[in-house]
Amino acid sequence: MTVSRREFIQWSAATTALVAAGLDLSASPAKVAPKKILILGGTGFLGPATIEIARARGHQVTMFNRGKTRPDLFPNVEKLHGDRDPKKGEGLKALEIGTWDAVIDNSAYYPRTVAASAGLLAPRVKQYLIISSISAYKEPNPENGTEEAPLATLTDPTVEDMGKDYANYGGLKALCEQAAQKAMPGRTAVIRPGYIVGPDDPSGRFTYWPVRFDRGGEIAVPGAPSDPVEIIDVRDLAAWLVHLVEQGTTGVFNACGPEKRLAWGSLIEAFQKAGNPSAKPIWIPAEFVAKQEGIEFPIWAPAMGETRGFHTWRNDRAVKAGLSFRPALDTVKDTLAWFKTQEKLDKGRNKLAGPSAEQETKLITAWREASKPKG
Repeated sequence: MTVSRREFIQWSAATTALVAAGLDLSASPAKVAPKKILILGGTGFLGPATIEIARARGHQVTMFNRGKTRPDLFPNVEKLHGDRDPKKGEGLKALEIGTWDAVIDNSAYYPRTVAASAGLLAPRVKQYLIISSISAYKEPNPENGTEEAPLATLTDPTVEDMGKDYANYGGLKALCEQAAQKAMPGRTAVIRPGYIVGPDDPSGRFTYWPVRFDRGGEIAVPGAPSDPVEIIDVRDLAAWLVHLVEQGTTGVFNACGPEKRLAWGSLIEAFQKAGNPSAKPIWIPAEFVAKQEGIEFPIWAPAMGETRGFHTWRNDRAVKAGLSFRPALDTVKDTLAWFKTQEKLDKGRNKLAGPSAEQETKLITAWREASKPKG
C-alpha cells in the first residue's frame, strides 16, 4: 500500500467539504471530561477529520507540524511548529513544555523520529495513539489475519527512505510501532488501518471508482464479484480515535472495515447506484489483468497468490473497542459529492488514480478478443 501524498487545498473548501460530507459538527459534547489532545501532523486526511470530531465533542486540540501544508487550516486551534526530526531546524523544541491526555501520531514514518517525540512526551502524556498500517504485517498476508500475525522486517532497521515502490514502508511502520511502545509501555494504542477512504482523500485511489462510474460508459472492472475488499471511511476512523482517547483504550487494533466481509461486487453495485445509470461494468478476470503491462486498478487486489489475504484482515478487536462503520453506499455518495466540489480548483484534491481512458479501452478490447470462442 502506498503512502498518500499531501496536496494543498484552501481551508474554506476543505471545511465545506467535511461538513457537507457528513461530519456532524453539532453533535452533543461527549459525556466524559474534556480531554487535551495533541495531534502530530493534523493537516492531511485523517488529521482534519479527527480534529473536527474532537472539537465537536468538547475536547481541546493542539496541532504540531511544520506549518507548511494547509497552514490556514483550523485558525482557532492552538498550533505548535517544528519538525519531527530533532536534527532539523527547531526540531521538537515546541513540545518541551505542556501536558496532554493523549497524543495522536498521524505522521509516524521513521522510528528514530517516533522514538524522539514519544520519549520527549512520555513524562507529560497519558496515552499515545500511533497510526500505523496493515502494511506493517509481513507479506504475503495470511487469510483472516489477526493482530498477532508476523510483522514486516527490514535488513537495515536504520534506513530512512521508503525505498523503490515503497518497499521499506511496511517495515518502517512496524519499527515505528515498536518505538512508541518502548517509550510508553502500557500506554500506547497501535492503529493499523487498511485503505482509508472518503471525502478529502488526496490519493485519488478510492475516489477513482465513484467518479469513473459517474462518467458512465463501459468500465473495466478487475477480478470477480466475490473478491473481498476492505475499506474504512475516514470519518468512522476519526470518530473511533476520539472514542479511544475518551476511554483511555490501549492495545493493537486492525482498523479495517466494514464489520462483516464486503464483496467487491457489492462495492461495485454501490458505485453504480451513486453514479451514471449508463455505466456498465465489464468484469475482467484477475489472471487476464495480471498479464497486461502498465495497468493498475486502485483499492482492488487479486484474491489469489501473494495478495490473497490482503483484504481479509480480522477486525473483531477494534469492533469490540467501539469501531463502527457507515454503509459503503454513504461513503461512495459523499466521496463523489465532495470530488465535484474539487474539480474546478486549480490546487484542489482532484487527481485520480487508476487507468487512463486509453488503457481502459485497450484492456476491454483485449479481453473481448481473448474471450471469443475459438474455431
